Amino acid sequence: MTARRARNIAFVTLVLIAAFIWIFPLYWALTTSLRTESRIVSDAGVLMDEVNLASYISVLQTSQLPRWYLNSVGTSLIITIAVLVTGMMCAYALSQLRFPGRKLLYLLIVASFMVPIPALYVAQFILMNDLGLVNSWGGIIMPQLVVPVVIIVYKQFFDAIPREMREAVLLDGGGEFTLLFKLYLPLNWGITAALAIITFISAWNNFFWPFLIASSESMMTIPVGITQVYDTFGIAYGRIMALALLAAAPVVLAYLVFQKRVTEAVMISAGVKG
Repeated sequence: MTARRARNIAFVTLVLIAAFIWIFPLYWALTTSLRTESRIVSDAGVLMDEVNLASYISVLQTSQLPRWYLNSVGTSLIITIAVLVTGMMCAYALSQLRFPGRKLLYLLIVASFMVPIPALYVAQFILMNDLGLVNSWGGIIMPQLVVPVVIIVYKQFFDAIPREMREAVLLDGGGEFTLLFKLYLPLNWGITAALAIITFISAWNNFFWPFLIASSESMMTIPVGITQVYDTFGIAYGRIMALALLAAAPVVLAYLVFQKRVTEAVMISAGVKG
């Protein structure tokens, strides 16, 4: 056996091991969701030896799953659109306009990476409470609208566009909004699509802030709604796993369809933070 063939075999073996480690929790969640609660408690085996849809039927009949889906889709879409529009405009101002304090403002945005997001939750909750936005759509959405990485990514790409193109548009009578939406944005559609996908997934998966701010079941998103699944005798493992799989399905489908863009967005984010 040649050294190259041995390396290939070792590489494939490591990939298969990593794939098994990644996919086993999903398999375990699926097998658990397809068992009865009594079987889950009495037998913790991992083999799929029965198919029982009782947990899925129970979740669909007894929970507000459709409402949680609607809440997650609505808030995630609003957050994604608002983050992209505000981040794009902020980045354009920092990149193309000249005003006092521009460099300092950009340094503060970069420095915001040093502040852990959970460290802001107490101050944000106090602010939302003072504004009367606890258990409201505004309270869920507003604190999630500031995403520094979007501003930084856009600014880097705006900086790379030749200023001659900007000057040509200005000579033709175009204004700043014309420059942004008809010149700079079309040149960066790929980046916009990648940032939109990763922002949507991040908003969809956000658990802790909606959990803090939403007190009624009708205002909860999918990740928070999972915590509401229980029964009289304790934790309903089968229903929790069924709801978790149903909650993850849209994100998994979105990733399968847009996996190239998701990978690009992750690489962009890692490059900026690095």
